[in-house]
Amino acid sequence: MPAAPPSTAIDDYLKTIYHHTEWQSDPVTPSQLAATLGLAPSTVTEMVQKLAAAGFVTHRPYGPVSLTDAGRVRAASIIRRHRLIETWLVREFGYAWDEVHDEAEVLEHAISDRLLEGISARLGHPTRDPHGDPIPDAAGAVERDPFVLLVAAPLGHTGRVLRVSDRDPGLLRALEGVGIDVGHTVTVLEGGAVRVDDGASIPLPDAAASAVWLTI
Repeated sequence: MPAAPPSTAIDDYLKTIYHHTEWQSDPVTPSQLAATLGLAPSTVTEMVQKLAAAGFVTHRPYGPVSLTDAGRVRAASIIRRHRLIETWLVREFGYAWDEVHDEAEVLEHAISDRLLEGISARLGHPTRDPHGDPIPDAAGAVERDPFVLLVAAPLGHTGRVLRVSDRDPGLLRALEGVGIDVGHTVTVLEGGAVRVDDGASIPLPDAAASAVWLTI
């Protein structure tokens, strides 16, 4: 019998699959998984087969990969850890929102369930992390408002910033510099510009339109 994959490897795959469909509906393919994780396609194919055998994903050859109910619960559990830790670091230790991701990647595997729930209680059981991503509850459930990606929002649309992608720390700093943060109101203007909280028209930083989600 082949050795079971390490727990952290399972979690990394399940998180990546979960993230891919969290803000859009197209399922992830093995090649997309390989690109996101920085791994060889053959390595990903082998791991996906192991995850399928363990009941965490469904997959057919050359097709997309989807989480099973068990896979979704496990993915939500580790994402809950990650996002609670990010929120804790920002609120309690003064980290900026562009500094917390890598720290949380390490700590999410290290803290106990008891400490995690203590952190949640101390923070008042938050439902969103510093980037606006929903924090699953202990059962894995999340609440998400209807949304539109900024690049797809029509001219004149006004919405509250619901979520900002945390993939690029430099972009997070640029957005913060022009006042685009979770909870602020953004109106879409012509020429790649926006108005924030009824202020003056400002140009969007590069790549921002594909990294900001607004309420509908």
